[in-house]
Amino acid sequence: MPVTAPRPCAAPACRALVRGGRFCADHVSRGAAARALGGRGTSHERGYDARWRKARAAFLAAHPLCAECQRHGRVTPARVVDHIKPHRGDEALFWNEANWQALCDFTSPFDCHGAKTGRGE
Repeated sequence: MPVTAPRPCAAPACRALVRGGRFCADHVSRGAAARALGGRGTSHERGYDARWRKARAAFLAAHPLCAECQRHGRVTPARVVDHIKPHRGDEALFWNEANWQALCDFTSPFDCHGAKTGRGE
């Protein structure tokens, strides 16, 4: 089995080299500590579990085009189910399909989801 070349740690300004994973041992443990102290948590901890993946797939099957692109007269496949109003842990808002919209992602030249996220929405 070939040995992989070391890569820089993905943490900003870290110069450590890693052979597996994205982060050096120091930054992996910092991330775990931050989650334990009430940080953002993993996607699963935030509710994006098997139930979400099933609901997401059904929503994208019913809404295959990016809603934002459609508003601008473009036809772009959607790949992301976005919460229009951030749910911030509110389970009722998380599961309310009226609060969902299908958006394109970084695979599209428009990246409507990335643009919305970048605006802090």
